[in-house]
Amino acid sequence: MKTMHCLLLVFIAATQIATAQEFPAKPLRLLVPYPPGGPVDAIARILVPHLTLPQNVIVDNRSGAGGSIGADVVAKSVPDGYTMLIGNTGPMTVNPVLRKDLPYEPKKDFAPVTWLTSAQMALMVHPSLPVRSVKELVALARVNPGALNYGSAGVGNLTHLGMELFQSKAKVKLNHVPYKGVAPAYLDLMSGEIAIMFGNVSGSLAHIQAGRLRAIAVTGPKPSPVLPQVPRVAEVYPGFELVTWMGIFLPAGTPEAIRARLQEEFIKALRVNEVRERLVALGNEVVAGGGAELSGLVDRELKLYAQIIKSAGIRPQ
Repeated sequence: MKTMHCLLLVFIAATQIATAQEFPAKPLRLLVPYPPGGPVDAIARILVPHLTLPQNVIVDNRSGAGGSIGADVVAKSVPDGYTMLIGNTGPMTVNPVLRKDLPYEPKKDFAPVTWLTSAQMALMVHPSLPVRSVKELVALARVNPGALNYGSAGVGNLTHLGMELFQSKAKVKLNHVPYKGVAPAYLDLMSGEIAIMFGNVSGSLAHIQAGRLRAIAVTGPKPSPVLPQVPRVAEVYPGFELVTWMGIFLPAGTPEAIRARLQEEFIKALRVNEVRERLVALGNEVVAGGGAELSGLVDRELKLYAQIIKSAGIRPQ
């Protein structure tokens, strides 16, 4: 019996090696769970031309439900390595604790491949607001509780959860104005219809540099490489950390040899100088972490966002 078990293990290992050697035999798909033109799509299109696979990788945009539609397509795909997801906070760590009807489980239905990038959030105000620091914002909010409007890209979005965490740490009350997406929220922030907002540095950098918005703090564990002069929220409220990220995922059950091959490919592409320069110019920090690091990140964030959602009384939808 023991001999048979050993032979079976050898057969499985040999089969996986053969599969990896033959892979890929046809074009691959990289699903972007958001519309073309956004930050996730941009990163996918920067990376794909620098992959050295012998087959083309086609970028396939499948948007909807905060990224969950595209993620579900990958979760239910054949686990053969030909269908990949470039996933981020929304479908992988926020929606799973916010939505009761989510048709997949991030830890059960996906195999993490590569942690690509991370990007800090920026706490931004309209330039007319008389605050230039976190302490000044908190002082103003305490004098006028509930009077300052902040925008978000929707209930449960990271732009919402970040501000809920901030209010909890600072012990202030702000008025939430949710939008259907980040673009209209930015427009109203720049026009002065709302006063405050958390936004991804990679999406807000151009507005900050042009003076249309004022960044008073960033949310990472260290200064932002593209906004080095902007202080961190954690300098006032230790432990405050909020970053967005992007990673590559495969359907669970994909042979380990194929997962490892794709991990190697993406990490190699991230080390190309042109790729790094373009990603950093967009406000990203290149991580180039493996599947184990990406899995650990998902674990930590699932716990963090569950705590914020419970503390803020946000009801799962």
